[in-house]
Order: sequence, then structure tokens, then C-alpha cells
Amino acid sequence: MEDNKLYVVMVGLPARGKSTISFRLQETFRRDNIHAKVFNNGNLRRKYRPTKETYSADFYSPENKAGVEMRRRFAMMNIHRAKTYLRRGGDVSILDATNASPQRRRMIERNLDDHPILYIECVNDDREILSLSINQKVKTPEFEHLDHARALKEFEKRIKYYEMIYVPLYEERNYIKLDSLHNRILREKLMDPLPYYSRIRDFLVTDIVKNLFLIRHAETYYNLEDRIGGDPSLTERGKTQAVTLAEFFKNRNISFIFTSQKKRTIQTAEPIRDMQRSCTIVPLKEFNEIDAGICECMTYQEIREKYPTIYNTRKKDKYNYVYPGGESYATMRERIETGIKKALFLNRNADNIMIIGHRAVNRMILAHFLYRREEDVPFIYVPQDKFYHIVAKQDKKLFQLRRYGLVSI
Repeated sequence: MEDNKLYVVMVGLPARGKSTISFRLQETFRRDNIHAKVFNNGNLRRKYRPTKETYSADFYSPENKAGVEMRRRFAMMNIHRAKTYLRRGGDVSILDATNASPQRRRMIERNLDDHPILYIECVNDDREILSLSINQKVKTPEFEHLDHARALKEFEKRIKYYEMIYVPLYEERNYIKLDSLHNRILREKLMDPLPYYSRIRDFLVTDIVKNLFLIRHAETYYNLEDRIGGDPSLTERGKTQAVTLAEFFKNRNISFIFTSQKKRTIQTAEPIRDMQRSCTIVPLKEFNEIDAGICECMTYQEIREKYPTIYNTRKKDKYNYVYPGGESYATMRERIETGIKKALFLNRNADNIMIIGHRAVNRMILAHFLYRREEDVPFIYVPQDKFYHIVAKQDKKLFQLRRYGLVSI
């Protein structure tokens, strides 16, 4: 008889996205009436041991025999719970922990020998994103009695200890090695027939967006003059628009607002942040507006008069034309997609994501989700008095252009 039960075992260093994948995988299975449950070792540790004992990085030192034994016991508790869950009617048990050493993985295999095991290893070496992710980690109750600098130091030291014992997957029979930032499978090995494998694989490479609010910055002085690029500030009307946006979204829980590094997007974001309970503005260079090179800060009329060849050549192929000394829509694509991945990774535990960008940038973001023809991308409608609400899941796609300032969401 075919075995329709499965153990999924997460592997990877802290802050690599394991828990997010675990719980969203659980949600995906349950939506399809497949009984799945996550067993998280950290939750057991926080439940049964005092924070003053486990916040310290030294608790995770390979030389701390008492700490090693205590963490082994928590791992065994979840192993037994995962096994019992399948025995009592569950379909998929997901073990969420670092499982960094081959010894820990052999212990799992010895005790979970009744159904197949699929390992999922999460890797991510983007230093900027890891730093931002760790900053969020140390805001949890586990570190609330420490000042921020001390909490960061303890968590970073904890990662160092895990690095000492970490051995990537290789010998295991069934595994997927995942770039958890880019949703890219780096390597996979499948020696046994596994239930739900195609479903899991598809889930891992799919962007999951519950609610993305894509907003263009409010009015600037360059908008009034029809100038492109540069780093202008908001007009008084633009500042009013930003406050109106803030009022509109104040009942939404926005954890992060991703912007470009330009003043106009950050100034648009600040009133929104100020009306949220706990919100961080994250400027990303990937969301900077298209670089117009020698045409920066010019009006289109000025370009037409001073550089008629540039004006006419770009008009023929707006997507692929590269401004001299600058960019094209086509050359922006890679950095825009990296920015999207960073935003999704950092906001992985939140239902709402907000990006405040520029006209060309937002066109590229929309194209990422809408799969528009390249020649149509430079003409996607991106107004300043409306925003796009995007939902992108395996079973649901939603794109709405909505006006703000009339009715709260």
C-alpha cells in the first residue's frame, strides 16, 4: 500500500526563513484538506525554560554540555509528538528547527523510521537582509529585557555557534536545498517515492503574497515641472497626499514599508509609519527609479530638443532602450526582482506588505506579478492618487487598482 504520510524536516542556520516556510506549508496543506502540523523546537524551549537562561548565546555553545543535552531533549519531545501525530491520523509532520548537524539528523532518522523523510534546507547569504531579519528577531519577548545592541550581539553569537556544527545536506536520501530569499531550488535529491513532493516543490518556488499594497510616491516638485529622475522633495500637496494615505491605512497592520533610497518615497512613507503601532521603513536601492543617465532631471521636452536622437530612438523601443550612462526597463529587471524577493522575505510573517516606489519601478513590479508583454510594460498605468492591491497565491490571483482617501480599507 502506498505511504501517504510524510515527515518534512527543516534544516538551516537561524534567520534563514525556516519557520515561515514551515507554517505557510502547513497552511497550504490544510487548505487542501491535508492534515499537517508544525513542531517547532524553539517554541518548546521558550515554553519550558526561562528566558534568562536561553536568551544567552552560550546556551547554544557546542561546549555547553547541559545546553546541548537540554536541546536534544526538546528535539526528542517534538520527534515523538510528530510521530504520534501521524499515527493518530495526521498526514504531514513538519519539524521546524536548525537540525544543523549530521548527528541530529541521524537521531531523527532512527526515531522516525515509519514514514519517509523529506529535508528542506534553507540558505541565504544576503548580508543586508540577514541583518534586517536579525533586527526583527531580537524584538521578540525572548530579548525584551536586553537593550537592542546586547540582543543583537547575543543573537549573532548564537548563529556563530550553529555555524560551528552546521553541515549542509548531502548524504540524506531525500532533500531540497532552497535559496530562501529568491525561492530558487539550488539542488535536490530524491531516492524514494514521496507523497506530496510535487506540491511541496511548487510551493517552495512560488511567491506567496497575502496583501501587497503597491503605491507610487506622492506629488513632487519635479512632477509639477514634468522632470524625470533626480531626488526632489514632496510638494505641500504631496505631503497632504501622504497624510491621507496614512489615514487610509491606519487600521491595517503594516510591519514594513519598503521604499527606494529617494527622498520622495521615504517622505511618503513617514506619515504612514507614524500612524502604525510598530512599523519600519526599509529603503532598498533595488527600488530606486530608472536611471536616466545624461537625461536625469530634464523634462521630456528638453530631451526632445537637446537629444532628439535619444528621444526618438527610445520612443521606438521604450522597454529595451538604455539611456546613455543610465538604464532601461530591461536592465532594471534583475534588481527589481531582487527587491521584491527581499521585501517578501523580510515580511514573511506578515499579512500585509507595502512598497512605495516610482512610476517605472512600480511598472516593473506589476509586470513581475502580471506577466505583461515587455513592450507593454512602459505603458502600465501608475497614478499618484491610486494604489494597486495585489494578492498572489497558488490558488488565487487578485489585482485591484484602488483610490485612497475616500473609504478606509
